[in-house]
Amino acid sequence: QVQLVESGGGLVQPGGSLRLSCTASGSIFSINFMGWYRQAPGKQRELVAGITGGGSPNYADSVKGRFTISRVNANNTVYLQMNDLKPEDTAVYYCNVIEVINYYWGQGTQVTVSS
Repeated sequence: QVQLVESGGGLVQPGGSLRLSCTASGSIFSINFMGWYRQAPGKQRELVAGITGGGSPNYADSVKGRFTISRVNANNTVYLQMNDLKPEDTAVYYCNVIEVINYYWGQGTQVTVSS
């Protein structure tokens, strides 16, 4: 089993920044993918950004140029730097990890962008 602990959500004004982090622990053999999804009220969960074990990132079109995903393999941590936040970025953000063929989810952290 793998446990994920997220941190970094909160309330921020439009144009502001937040940094999310997620650390995986437990029985880890090989983490292939680490990413962030988000789910706004009444909407489906969507992939925001992901990064492979080799460090190749991908982003949703809506966050390109504003968000940056990174990972530190040595401590199984993934970060999401979110800049120029907009009200439409408001959602619960979930960390996702694929360890070998197993999917794991964090508990979610609320990000609210409002003036």
